[in-house]
Amino acid sequence: MASSPSTFGRPHRSAAVAAVLATALAGGLVAGTASAADSDATGAAESAAVRIHDIQGTTRISPLNGQQVAGVEGIVTGVRTYGSRGFWIQDIQADADPATSEGVFVYTGSVPTVAVGDAVTVSGLVSEYVPGGLNSGNQSVTQITKPTVVVVSSGNALPDAAVIDARHVPNRYTQDGDANAEGSINGLALNPRRYALDFYESLEGMNVRIGTSRVVGATDPYSELWVTVKPREHDSRRGATVYGSYTSQNTGRLQIQQLAPISQQPFPKADVGDVLSGATEGPLDFNQYGGYTLVARTLGTVESRGLQRERTRPQRRGELAIATYNVENLDPGDPQEKFDALAKAVVENLSSPDILTLEEIQDDNGTKNDGTVSAEETLKKFTAAITAAGGPSYHWRGVDPENNQDGGQPGGNIRQVFLFNPERVSFNDRAAGDAVTATGVEREGRRGAALTHSPGRVDPANAAWENSRKPLAGEFVFRGEKVFVIANHFGSKGGDESLTSHHQPPVRSSEAKRLLQAQAVNGFVKDILALDRKANVVVLGDINDFEFSQTTKALSEGRVLYPAIKSLPRSERYSYVYQGNAQVLDQILTSPGIRHFSYDSVHINAEFAEQNSDHDPQVLRFRP
Repeated sequence: MASSPSTFGRPHRSAAVAAVLATALAGGLVAGTASAADSDATGAAESAAVRIHDIQGTTRISPLNGQQVAGVEGIVTGVRTYGSRGFWIQDIQADADPATSEGVFVYTGSVPTVAVGDAVTVSGLVSEYVPGGLNSGNQSVTQITKPTVVVVSSGNALPDAAVIDARHVPNRYTQDGDANAEGSINGLALNPRRYALDFYESLEGMNVRIGTSRVVGATDPYSELWVTVKPREHDSRRGATVYGSYTSQNTGRLQIQQLAPISQQPFPKADVGDVLSGATEGPLDFNQYGGYTLVARTLGTVESRGLQRERTRPQRRGELAIATYNVENLDPGDPQEKFDALAKAVVENLSSPDILTLEEIQDDNGTKNDGTVSAEETLKKFTAAITAAGGPSYHWRGVDPENNQDGGQPGGNIRQVFLFNPERVSFNDRAAGDAVTATGVEREGRRGAALTHSPGRVDPANAAWENSRKPLAGEFVFRGEKVFVIANHFGSKGGDESLTSHHQPPVRSSEAKRLLQAQAVNGFVKDILALDRKANVVVLGDINDFEFSQTTKALSEGRVLYPAIKSLPRSERYSYVYQGNAQVLDQILTSPGIRHFSYDSVHINAEFAEQNSDHDPQVLRFRP
């Protein structure tokens, strides 16, 4: 069915319906009840032919939440036959209030028997469904459940699509949550002309349209991608949208899915910087993994812009190159193609760094949970693949973890590992530590420092590392100069609320653990610098946090470390793309003794639909 962009004119809402308030929460639904004083208003609402904008109301929670409605009229604008099965309807008799949506989702639970373009009446229970459950912090979706549906006619024209573009989406992301409601924005009146989240919420369930838009999040394994309708909003030279602070959420980002099952219509593959050309149109949904999502009935065409994977320059004579790379749960059971692709990247894209710290190296049988902790076979297979790709014959050092004590996939026993090129750099072996023994710092000579265990783990008994990867410390020597390297994989962001949370600002619960981890590593670096203030110390790895975060500030406290990614222009600071935001998770930090360096975030994975890892490696080059 064809439709065209429009601005809605809307008659006034029923005052009687507006008087019904939602008051209770239960399960994954925000359940509502009406008091005796509300019963007359409710009865009046039922007899007055409730319309969709009466159901949606002017806040995120329906004023009819928990109430039965009858004979709700609308045109079917989309039918979903998979996942959360149901269909969307939209009222063609819009009111005059821009805060009230004219569309709503009807949850059937089974494959719907209606078709796009059907005029229907729906009777059922109004409810607020929270994708991910109440504890997720997600906003709710207003819907009609347990429906009785009557098809009045078929083949009707669809309501005109509301346009989502740079002109209509406000620059301000959200209003602050209500301090009297635990920071929630659920009860606040929508202001769609001022706040982006309110704008999207005012269109929930409606037929919407975007025009030609740049891809800012590559197609993922779940057949979805992200675009921006604001092409100049914090854009990078490669086409990404950069997340540079907690208050720069990037209001133009929008997730795109399709209504057609993949078996019937394959979803297009797109990389960052590509263009979704032409009109993309369909209902605006809200889901657990991305928030507001255009579920396309009509999908634009992906036009490739030919984004290339970056190659960093080789280190010059006298330069030491140190890199970090999260290889995403690498174990011997992975296809040889994965080993070969990762190895090729080390050689060709990273120019065979002298020292390479790896995160997420799994044990010799991967997720088989049988007590195996050695990763010798994993490392033999990977280093052999690097040599076969034309790279050096790397040696390695590491410390095996205790079984199932370091987080990650059960049985996988992920850990950090040092690879180093013995033709360029040597490793100082000093009474190698084990999983539970902490390495320390002792004086060496008149003004030098040395590790008590190399390789060794930093403060492994600290509660900050419970069910998390312990830092790996080692001493290297390059052209007669000692270099301390500390490889990290801090706790994940699991449990944090999304940017579209009903709490604003969102709750970042995982940050507390990383803050403690950062303080532990910062203290260890201070121990080294206390004995040798000019020591070359490099702290690197998957920090799992932003360059502007409290985690990074804690790592740097006392100016003992500098986040080297800050040496790049703001538009180039990212190593990961999440929900259309290019952001920093992987970092390299340097001590004051490393005064001059060059830094590169090598974009070879995060921007692409085809990935060898979901992280981009980082490279630091300097002269000790």
